[in-house]
Order: sequence, then structure tokens, then C-alpha cells
Amino acid sequence: MYQKKVAYAIVNFGGPRSLKEIRPFLEALLTDPDVIRTNLFGFVQKYLFKKIAKKRAKKIQKDYIKIGGKSPIFFDTEQIAYLLSQELDAKVITFHRYLTDTHEKFLEEINRLDADEIIIFPMFPQFSYATTGSIARFFSLNLKEDILKKIRWIKSYPGNNYFIKAYTEKINRIIQENHLNIDETVLFFSSHGIPKDFVQTGDLYESECEISFMKIMKNFPYLLGKLGYQSKFGPGEWLRPYTEDLCNQADEWTQGRKNIIIIPLSFTSDHIETLFEIESQYVPILKHKRYNVFRCPALNQDSTWIEAILEILKETNLMNNQMLIRRSFQEKR
Repeated sequence: MYQKKVAYAIVNFGGPRSLKEIRPFLEALLTDPDVIRTNLFGFVQKYLFKKIAKKRAKKIQKDYIKIGGKSPIFFDTEQIAYLLSQELDAKVITFHRYLTDTHEKFLEEINRLDADEIIIFPMFPQFSYATTGSIARFFSLNLKEDILKKIRWIKSYPGNNYFIKAYTEKINRIIQENHLNIDETVLFFSSHGIPKDFVQTGDLYESECEISFMKIMKNFPYLLGKLGYQSKFGPGEWLRPYTEDLCNQADEWTQGRKNIIIIPLSFTSDHIETLFEIESQYVPILKHKRYNVFRCPALNQDSTWIEAILEILKETNLMNNQMLIRRSFQEKR
């Protein structure tokens, strides 16, 4: 009896592997029309945001220096793929969306895969057209039709019991290791924000963040919980409440509790938004207000996270690539 051959791809944003890679990383990110949406024609947007990326790269280089001169995302993703390949006894490749120097190798690898089906696992628990959707579009534009026909996506897993368990165990570990009284503790979840109009035009991200938040909070019925959104970029309204605002207004919602655990809800790997933004921008605000603050690390390479991925990969309700792509401004014209 013939057995279907299955291969896997773990997909992520990528992150600068050195200080020199900050600028090309930002150029790739900020010129992505699924991330930065304007009414400009493609070549105009690309020119404008390359200039912005150059300026921003100089500004944030010092932030990367503070976290070791690189982002851990690339290395986490590669190691997770290796660990999964050992457990699955199957080929597991990686794709790093904004590390353009890695794309040629990925395209060669996926074209050589001896597989009837390629299951794509996004390292983004909550779906957005700006993350998972952007990668699906890249695939649509760069993969051959016969490869695209083999691709099956796990769209997202915001309420998956194994994903929820992985973060629940991390939070419990912080509570136990620091001997925190649950009656004096708040769980402060911070997700990466997106523009409000993304949601108003059909993006599921906000509702899926709320699913993850509520599911985790069910495991902590005696703790107070709050959800905010961080990393706002540029003008315009983004998802609220903003994490920074919640930090400044903490006395209004913590109900007198003095222990705050900050959980990076939409981040599965620590990187600049957790290691610098949360640590250096948000934690000091809360400490200045005399709160005891504990940053919960992202899932990184935790064994419970590897186990969760293995379970999520058993999902049978998979989607084809085209189902995850937002129709762009240029296409509508």
C-alpha cells in the first residue's frame, strides 16, 4: 500500500543575524505591501520605504547592540526545525521572510523535496495577512505551480490546547520560582500591534489574540489579566490599548496588585520587541511605579513548545496557499 510522503516547512520573519543585516532586513520588511499598505504604486512605495529603512537602521542599531548585536529568531527557527526533523523522521526546511540572502537556498530546497505534500507551519500563533499572509504571497509569486499544489498550511493555532499549555507552563514557572501570591499578581499580555484598518478590512489577528488571551486566562482564574498591543510604527490608529499606555496607566487597572508578569502573547521567539522593547521601554515604567515586574520569555526552544508543534502538525483542517492571500491595492487596480 502506497504511503504519502510528507515534508514540512517552518516559516518565520527572520531577524538580523548581525549588525550589518539590520538595514537589508528592514528594507525587505518595510517594502512589503502586506506590512506597509499605501495607495502608492509599488515602485514608489519601494523607493520611499527603502529610504525610511536606511534611516531607521541607524537609529535602532544601538538597540540591537544591547541584545547582543543580532536577533535570536533565525537561530531559534533553525534549531526548532532540526529538533522537529529528528522527531518526525522527515525533511523539515525553513523560510525566513525578510532575510533575503536565505531565499535562494530555500527555493532550491523546496524544489528538491521528494514529497507528495508539504505542510507549512507558521511561527505566528495568530493569523494576520501581514505575517502568514505575506509568506503565502511570496510563495505564490516565487514557487512553481506543481510545488504550490503540494502546499498545505496550518493557518494559525490561537486556541490550540498544546500552544496554550506551553505558555501556561512558562507562566506557572515564573509564579513558582518567584513565590508570587496569586492574589497580588497580574498577567499582562503584550501582542505585536497592527493598524486598525487591517482588522476593519478583514484581518483576523485581533480576534485570534483575544482567543489566546482568554484561553490562557482560564488556566489562571484567580489572577487578573490584561491584553495590550505594542510596536506601533508610523502614523495612524493601531490596535488598542497600547502596551505603553497601559504601563503608564497601570494604577488604574491593576486593582492594587503589585506583581506584574509581562507575557509576549504573539511572539514565539524572543527578539528585539521582547529583549529590548519590553525590557528597556516598558518594564522601567512599571518599576518606576514600584511594581515587581517579571518578563516571561517567549517559547523559544522549550521542550513543551516542540511538543506543541508536533501536536499541531497533526491538524487535518489544512488550507491551500491561495486561501491565505489578501488582494493587494495594485491587483485591485
